[in-house]
Amino acid sequence: MGKNTALALAKKGVDVIVTYHSSEAEANSVVSAIAEMGGKAAALQLDTSNTKTFDGFVAQVKQTLQDKWQTEQFDFLINNAGTGIYAPFAEGSEEDFDYMMNIHVKGVFFLTQKLLPSIKDGGRIVNLSTGLTRSTLPGYAAYASAKGAIEVLTRYMAKELGYRQIAVNTIAPGAIETDFGGGVVRDNPEINQFFASQTALGRVGVPDDIGGAMASLLCEENRWVNAQRIEVSGGQYL
Repeated sequence: MGKNTALALAKKGVDVIVTYHSSEAEANSVVSAIAEMGGKAAALQLDTSNTKTFDGFVAQVKQTLQDKWQTEQFDFLINNAGTGIYAPFAEGSEEDFDYMMNIHVKGVFFLTQKLLPSIKDGGRIVNLSTGLTRSTLPGYAAYASAKGAIEVLTRYMAKELGYRQIAVNTIAPGAIETDFGGGVVRDNPEINQFFASQTALGRVGVPDDIGGAMASLLCEENRWVNAQRIEVSGGQYL
C-alpha cells in the first residue's frame, strides 16, 4: 500500500520520500518509477519499532530535503508502516503485544513528534488503521487494539495541531491483497473468498483501492476533512 500511495501521489505531481524496513531494492524501484514519471523521490531506511533510531532518521530526512529539494520542510506525513500477528487472546504473548504496540502506536507517536518541526503549517498527517477496529476477527486482539489506539491518537493530534492548520486523519483499510500477514488474503483462496463474501462490492481490496484514496485525501479539495476515521473497505461487514 505504501508503494501504491507513493505512485498515486507522484501522478498528482507530489514528490515523495519513501521508507523501507529491509526491502531496499524494491524501495529504489519506486524511486526510479517516480523519476520516470517526471517526479523526484528518495528512499530512506526506517525501523518504526525502534525509537532509538528516530533521531538519525530525522537527520537524514532533513539532509535529503535540503539536498534534493533545497527546502527544510515537507507537506504530508503518512504513517503506514505495519505488520500483523495472529494469536488468540488467551495465547497472546507479552513479546508479541509489545511488538504490535511499538510499531503501530509508540512508533507513530514519537516519530511524528520528532518530525513536527519539519512539517509545514497547513500540512497533513494520515495514520493507518484497520477495519478490525469496527468489526472483530478472532486472533487479532493485539493488532486491532493497537490500531484502536491510533484512531484515538489521530483525534488528539488533530486537536492539538489545529493551531498550525495541520489536518490529521485515519484511513482504515479492509482486507487487501498485499504482503501483509504473509500475503494471506492475496494467496489463500479460501480466505480471499471469505472476505469477498463479507464485502458489499463482492471482492477484497487491492493496493490501487487504498493508494488512490490516500492521495485523494491529501488533495486540496479535502482540506476541510479533519480528525476522521475513513474506512476504505468496499463495504466490509455491513
